[in-house]
Amino acid sequence: MTGVAAWLAAHRDEMIADLAEYVGHESSSDDLAALDTCLRWVRDWLDHRLGPPASDEWLTRDTTGDVLVRHYAGTGAPVLLLAHYDTVWPTGTLAGWPFQVDGDRMTGPGVFDMKAGLVQAVWAVRALDELGLPRPAFTLVLNGDEETGSLASSDVIVAEAGRARPALVFEASADGALKTARKGVGLFTVTATGEEAHAGLDPTAGASAIRELAHQVLRLHGWTDLDVGTSVNVGLIEGGTGANVTAGRAVARIDVRVSSEAERGRIAALLADLRPVNPKVDLAVTGGWNRPVFARTPEVSELFALARSCAEPLGVDLREVSVGGASDGNFVMAAGIPVLDGLGAVGGGAHARTEHATISGLLERSALTAALLTALTDR
Repeated sequence: MTGVAAWLAAHRDEMIADLAEYVGHESSSDDLAALDTCLRWVRDWLDHRLGPPASDEWLTRDTTGDVLVRHYAGTGAPVLLLAHYDTVWPTGTLAGWPFQVDGDRMTGPGVFDMKAGLVQAVWAVRALDELGLPRPAFTLVLNGDEETGSLASSDVIVAEAGRARPALVFEASADGALKTARKGVGLFTVTATGEEAHAGLDPTAGASAIRELAHQVLRLHGWTDLDVGTSVNVGLIEGGTGANVTAGRAVARIDVRVSSEAERGRIAALLADLRPVNPKVDLAVTGGWNRPVFARTPEVSELFALARSCAEPLGVDLREVSVGGASDGNFVMAAGIPVLDGLGAVGGGAHARTEHATISGLLERSALTAALLTALTDR
């Protein structure tokens, strides 16, 4: 694979130019027009870099970005390649923070999470094709709602996973490490409904929803058990109508992360059994589990071992890590397909103004992806 690495190095400037243009198409998760424009650019760019696919499906969605599914011919059953094109950055961010290169460092909204990942994957495939090296058939799925939970695309991802063998997810790396386990995520809302009253004229009247919620927040945080990988965080509270009014309604929004199905069951049971401290206040729990647990199974371990063996000739000491964040790889794992995640950018600063990717990482991970695809050809 040293020949692939040399070929990619010779095309370094083109790879950077592709990423610059991709980042230049803003794609905030909540801007449907921008998402549409970005995906149309991506589709044309894919045709330019890889040629026409064996099949192409543009799946429209009413309230989120559309989903693009492309099947490319090759040897054997397809490998699933996953990437999302939406970012957390609001439309207009690019005006004050354009794509820039400073030495080995590339910056701009979405460059790390996760636009560099797709560029790496595409150039890996192109390198193999240009050099006449073997690669498997593959299915490329691009969705535009990953940053908001993939609620409108997870069905497509799971369906395509069922037709494929291992899946490669081009989310950004964790300081260069691949991600072989991810936590499951639950997003819940607890609503307390009490009884309003004049807080000054009769402080004993009514039933405060805010006071009730204060009790519940302490209870919810008490469910955290970091020793088994479980965290419960109330990240947003709102309620009441005025300082002189006993609050009639209050709402808490909760993020739950778990590392096992057992803990997912424990938290679900506790939420189902949540009861008010004040019997005059009603509690309602809504929401659900956004992504299942991505466990490090023997199949995932085997897939990482393969990637590590592919990295060695490139001079890369590949590492793996378990992370608290979730990705679309969680859905694929739940469908029974082994996943290797974090094959994307080397850099840091996801969702922050420090977001950046490295050029050296762009080349290295593209070469690693090419080697891994070749190794998967006959498996």
